[in-house]
Amino acid sequence: MELPKLDSETIDRILEMAWEDRTPFEAIELQFGLDEKQTIALMRREMQESSFRMWRKRVSGRKTKHLKQRDFLEGRFRSQNQKGS
Repeated sequence: MELPKLDSETIDRILEMAWEDRTPFEAIELQFGLDEKQTIALMRREMQESSFRMWRKRVSGRKTKHLKQRDFLEGRFRSQNQKGS
């Protein structure tokens, strides 16, 4: 999996967004250009193996990590650091 060159501050922000249960992968793609598979590859590379396994177990099948599977759209929190509307 080819990942773009990212600085440490950007990597930290992506990890933070990916770790949050209510931040969808689409938001990461919109802001940083990494699709879900690339985000997972980055998490695998940057995290300890046990932490990565725990994260994957938690987010696998979680509706809030995918916009199309969410039950809600209005009223959700959007960080001011996040691009898009």
